[in-house]
Amino acid sequence: MIRHIVSLQRYVYIYEQRRVIRPLQFLSSIKTALPQIHPTLHTSQLSMTESLNKEDVMESLSAIQITERGNRRVGNQCLLKLTSVPELHQSLTLTGVGCCYHISCVTSDRVWVRDIDNNIMLTDTTGVPLHRVEDSCSGFGSHTVNSESELIYIDRNYNINKLSKDMKTTTTFIERTDSTWRPQCVYWSPSTGDLLVGMYNYDTETGKVTRYNQSGQLTQTIQYHNTGRGLYSYPIYITENNNGDVVVSDLFSAVVVTERGGRHRFSYTGHPSGSGLQPRGICTDTLSHILVCDGRTVQMLDKDGQFLSYLLTESQEMGGPRSLRYDVNTHRLWVGSWYNKVCVYRYITRQDALTGKSESLSLM
Repeated sequence: MIRHIVSLQRYVYIYEQRRVIRPLQFLSSIKTALPQIHPTLHTSQLSMTESLNKEDVMESLSAIQITERGNRRVGNQCLLKLTSVPELHQSLTLTGVGCCYHISCVTSDRVWVRDIDNNIMLTDTTGVPLHRVEDSCSGFGSHTVNSESELIYIDRNYNINKLSKDMKTTTTFIERTDSTWRPQCVYWSPSTGDLLVGMYNYDTETGKVTRYNQSGQLTQTIQYHNTGRGLYSYPIYITENNNGDVVVSDLFSAVVVTERGGRHRFSYTGHPSGSGLQPRGICTDTLSHILVCDGRTVQMLDKDGQFLSYLLTESQEMGGPRSLRYDVNTHRLWVGSWYNKVCVYRYITRQDALTGKSESLSLM
């Protein structure tokens, strides 16, 4: 056994000296086969005694767990990498829209967009309206889409409604019962099926986040910091990260992040820290980055709130970025502007696990 351990240590040393190559390339470069280890198999025979009966056998057999085997896959975080520079994939000019306040993806080529007149418009890659919802509230991130392709939105009476996939039926999902609190933003969680709602109280000028299950029942309220003071002043956009963190764009303040249980993790106040931030649209991507726009730039943070880069800046194609939505199917970023422009960017690429070469991610 000592001989085998020494042999393994030698291979570890070789790998550490060749950090520049990929693990799979390293393994394929080893010409000498590892010494074979001949394990000793210990088995025990079932003793057939008079006490063994059919019930005991059935109980033993029912305890056996069979795991379905399939092809081994490399996880997304190993395959997906950031590109050196974001690439403009498409630019849309929306008909009848003055400002793209918020975006929710339905499919890879259909999105709901809220405009300055509180209308929510369904459009495709042509920018032509396919359907309109005209009873939306004046909130910012006032709509989201669930796994059934249903639109969930806040109406002008601050009830939360659900529009069916065929756009023929509207039902009240959560009725407003407390006149002191108004829902301002919503986000449907793909991981839990819960609905996260950012609320604002005009009397106390404070905010909170509420969580509802798939039946519309309130299951959680996030309102106070660990020290007892309020977490939010005016939540206008809300989303969720891959680790369960609740990410809120708090108007004139910061990006406020709490863990799944409600404990405050950090608040991002701009780059450099404390320089001032007026956050608008936010989203997270498949690599757990937090993306936030402030009307001039799109900033990228890691999941712990550390500034990574200015992913995008104000440009002729995009104008000032106002709203964000990440498409998990194509790994593309939809950016809504202060005007009637929506730009779609590619900033994440897929890498071949064997060659390390990047592959183009096409729309499905």
